[in-house]
Amino acid sequence: MSHIAITVSAPSGLKDILVAQLSDAGYEGFEETAETLVAYIPETLFDEAVLQGILHDHGVDYTKETIAQANWNAVWESSFEPVLVEGFCGIRAAFHAPLEGKVLHEIIITPKMSFGTGHHATTYSMIKLMRDVDFAGKEVFDFGTGTGILAILAEKLGAARVDAIDIDSWAVENSLENAAANGAGRVQIWQADQLDNITSQQYDILLANINRNILLANMGHMKKILKMGGLLILSGILQEDEPAIVKAAAMENLYPARKSLREHWLALSFRAD
Repeated sequence: MSHIAITVSAPSGLKDILVAQLSDAGYEGFEETAETLVAYIPETLFDEAVLQGILHDHGVDYTKETIAQANWNAVWESSFEPVLVEGFCGIRAAFHAPLEGKVLHEIIITPKMSFGTGHHATTYSMIKLMRDVDFAGKEVFDFGTGTGILAILAEKLGAARVDAIDIDSWAVENSLENAAANGAGRVQIWQADQLDNITSQQYDILLANINRNILLANMGHMKKILKMGGLLILSGILQEDEPAIVKAAAMENLYPARKSLREHWLALSFRAD
């Protein structure tokens, strides 16, 4: 599947806003430099009128490039550097040197077109919140797994079972490859676009690094598949989204536990009562 890459020149504060708005419009995967934001979307989902409407409000221009699936490795290999989440977790590509002695847990990721290398603040903050959670023997669900990075980490932290879904077939393929590369044999991944048909299993921990609108729309479904006393860890939201997320969670008897803030992006955890 080919993708469209949109490059926008924007200051740091505006990049965060654009990532949130473009995520809502179907863009999946972002790269940031000091002066630009690059956003990726499947060519079949690209709507130039929608893009122009978003960018017009901010007074910024863009350039557009079509990237064939076969060329994606060259794109990310040119810019992908290892990510260290403090001394807890390191994320690297297979061509990087091992991170032995630098972190407790090492994950090898080939992202292709999937979201989740640890570079973005949301993934980084999710990992930080996971650091202080006891995953030993727990059953875990990863909603919108992307590269599979959080599901893989959950297994490394001792989860007995990790189920994961993503709406995109290419993300599922990529996450399966990454799970195999990390020897994550207790991770099961399949394609699905909603949670309302996940009814035969309840989980101790639910991970959801998606975006504000999907989180709000699925808060009730997430609560239904959490065990009593279970933990929901979510991100993909800006700092100003916190009141809406907390309110929606409270309506489902999900109550705030901890949070992590990085570059205006927020990760939150909730306990199910």
